[in-house]
Amino acid sequence: MDFLNGIISGGNTILWSYLLIYMLVGLGLYFTVRSGFVQFRYFGEMFRLLKEPAMVSKEGKRGISSLQAFFISAASRVGTGNLAGVAIAIAVGGPGAVFWMWLIALVGMASSFVESTLAQVYKVKDGDQFRGGPAYYMEKALNARWMGIFFAVLITLCFGLIFNAVQANTIALAFDSAFQIDKTVMAIILAVFTAIIIFGGLKRIAAATQIIVPVMALIYIGVALVVVIMNITEVPAVIGVIFANAFGFEQAVGGGIGAAVENGIKRGLFSNEAGMGSAPNAAATANVSHPVKQGFIQTLGVFFDTIIICSTTAFLILLFDTTPDSSLDGIQITQAALQSHIGDWTGTFLAVAILLFAFSSVIGNYYYGETNIEFLNGSKTVLFIYRLAVVGMVIFGSVSGFQLIWDMADLFMGLMAVTNLIAIAILSKIAFAVLKDYSRQRKEGKNPVFKASSIKGLKHTECWEDDEV
Repeated sequence: MDFLNGIISGGNTILWSYLLIYMLVGLGLYFTVRSGFVQFRYFGEMFRLLKEPAMVSKEGKRGISSLQAFFISAASRVGTGNLAGVAIAIAVGGPGAVFWMWLIALVGMASSFVESTLAQVYKVKDGDQFRGGPAYYMEKALNARWMGIFFAVLITLCFGLIFNAVQANTIALAFDSAFQIDKTVMAIILAVFTAIIIFGGLKRIAAATQIIVPVMALIYIGVALVVVIMNITEVPAVIGVIFANAFGFEQAVGGGIGAAVENGIKRGLFSNEAGMGSAPNAAATANVSHPVKQGFIQTLGVFFDTIIICSTTAFLILLFDTTPDSSLDGIQITQAALQSHIGDWTGTFLAVAILLFAFSSVIGNYYYGETNIEFLNGSKTVLFIYRLAVVGMVIFGSVSGFQLIWDMADLFMGLMAVTNLIAIAILSKIAFAVLKDYSRQRKEGKNPVFKASSIKGLKHTECWEDDEV
């Protein structure tokens, strides 16, 4: 175990201290400028597109709508990172970590736009549905199937197995704190419900998340807003503390990078996934008339996840204590904060909320692995084994140690992000050209419809050939 911890710790130091933070911020800024600040210029357009119904295929079947694809990705984004991850960032990196979560979200919205637009451009047909994601655009646009295979393996291990262990671990901790329910009992309960949903297919995943995500998010945000309003006179001071600590490098870790910077960006990425290459898998499933529409929808998802939900958790905690009790783990800090603000009953409420948040993430995470198994070989046997492994990791995460699970998650999401960022940096010019095509059609008063022939030299886009649109 010590040997394993040493490998994981060393890998995280290299990835996060010397490479990934600079790539995330640097490329996010580059994409922001090159796209003409797409995440701000088209903010209103993003909300308008949420109302668009799915297109109907030639066979007369209605596909997955933009809203459903938004909820599939939100199911993965909105979860442990919003409640437990924020608490960890503040506990380890101090209040200043919140500023860096905001920053990585705002610049990361542009990264999310690029990767999700590319996923739509290079998606493939799968019966009456679509599949796609980084593995697909690495193979089709970069002609690098080896890179696609590497990424597909990484995301299957990271999301389908390790991230689901994180979600299960958080649920088990919350229920142990609120109800003193044994972790083994929670492991069995979670395993049963996970198996019921993931063996039901994508349509059931979309239906389940479309119900769970908005309900759980609205209730949680509502409770958090009540707390903020109750303490409204203290909010300016809390914002001041966040900014005052954002650039304090006295808690230096990993090659001189401040604890606030590293933990804010690390936990921000875990929560909103911008640039990691996960959300594009959901973006590709939508049946829309133009790739940019899903680019916008997923950009909005990053904003919703971090600027709205993560911020509410941050204020909950910082209005309670700017230096949380180090004896508490993750979600337990958020539970303690809510109980202090409103009453002991909120510990129970948050346990139920994290069950809904994290369990919806298990569903979304599972899908990302499934679509990449389809990319690798589509074997029904492999898919069945993968589903069993997902259930097994839910059990493992429920009963395992807190720190090991999170360290493993950091390592694998770091490897995923580096691989994907390299690909989208090379391919970003395609996303910008597609955005230009969308903007031109909107200015002409049209509902944009994309054809591959409108972009010179664009190849391997089977869903956007002139006779397919």
